[in-house]
Amino acid sequence: MKRRRTSHIVLVAGGTGGHVFPACALKDELLRRGHEVSFITDQRGFDYRDHFSDVKIHRVSSTNFSNRSLLGKLFALPKIISSIFDARRILHDMRRPPGVVIGFGGYPSLPAVKAALSLGIPTCIHEQNAVLGRVNRYLAPSVDAVALSFEKTRKLKVENYNQVIVTGNPVRQEIVELGDKFYPDIGEDRIFRILVIGGSQGASIFSEVVPQAISTLPRALQRRLQITQQCRPEDIEQVRAAYTNTKIAVELSTFIPDIAHSLEWSHLVIGRAGASTIAELTASGRAGVLVPYPHATDNHQIENAREMVVGGGAWLFNQKEFNAAELAKLLQRLAKRPRDVWRASEDARKVGKPYATKDLADLVERLALVKGDSRGIRVTKIEPKIKENVA
Repeated sequence: MKRRRTSHIVLVAGGTGGHVFPACALKDELLRRGHEVSFITDQRGFDYRDHFSDVKIHRVSSTNFSNRSLLGKLFALPKIISSIFDARRILHDMRRPPGVVIGFGGYPSLPAVKAALSLGIPTCIHEQNAVLGRVNRYLAPSVDAVALSFEKTRKLKVENYNQVIVTGNPVRQEIVELGDKFYPDIGEDRIFRILVIGGSQGASIFSEVVPQAISTLPRALQRRLQITQQCRPEDIEQVRAAYTNTKIAVELSTFIPDIAHSLEWSHLVIGRAGASTIAELTASGRAGVLVPYPHATDNHQIENAREMVVGGGAWLFNQKEFNAAELAKLLQRLAKRPRDVWRASEDARKVGKPYATKDLADLVERLALVKGDSRGIRVTKIEPKIKENVA
């Protein structure tokens, strides 16, 4: 039996969970394949260090420069240059030379990927959203491969890139496995389980609208409901009080540590349209009521939701239109027609990319073995212009 050649892979992510969690999923797959993995992040990403306790973690400083004035960008430049030299030192001093450096967007990716390019290390970036992020836009023309979560990704200039490959957005294996399990029984006289999530930090609008909507439902329907809701710490007591007079089984928390377990028993998920949320719902096959965050950069959450909504896997609300009356109307209709929820969950699963983690790992391995060669990977290529350098 031929042994797999192993490499040292460096993952770079920081800022929010939307960048960090796909890196964590890839880390688990690469470790399973026997590779050595290191993680470079910034201070915000370091808050997720418990998810990377099995690998070496390095920190670099990062600077938000995209929203600054011209003067602000000039003041940020020395810090960016310093961060690149710090990242170069980290990569150069690693006990085992990196085979690939892959950035997941966000500002920590900039110094680490630029440092890798200066050292001649193969590089890749992964975009989680349906709009190419600003740091990834800047890095894309220089790296060996650009991996996308959505085939229809905005802000691309494919003709300027070496390789553009659609892998999907990595999620943890236990979530992928939910897509192959039986969907929880649902019927007009059965329990109707709803999961309310707001991204890694919760969302105040759900704390306001969801309990109000639930409180207006008929008592008979309230008795059928089971709700698990993630709340911001400052909102949780208010939400608890709002549910007091209902006949509903409610579980409230500020953080849901085992999202796979919560998804497994849920019939319907109410949440934002962050990249990780979309990937988890479509991989697990769970219908969604999506309320995109209206202030997301380049309005990317609406773009994230588009494929799932068009495919029939979700109901979309503009935040201005998301109110208790409209949500109550939808929930009452779905409770009376539970088959619509089941069908939407099936449609969500059809647009999912359950092999995203494995396909991105395959791409990284190929880059480590033969720079620029991604042949044999089960992914979609976008290739108006492909420049492959095969050794």
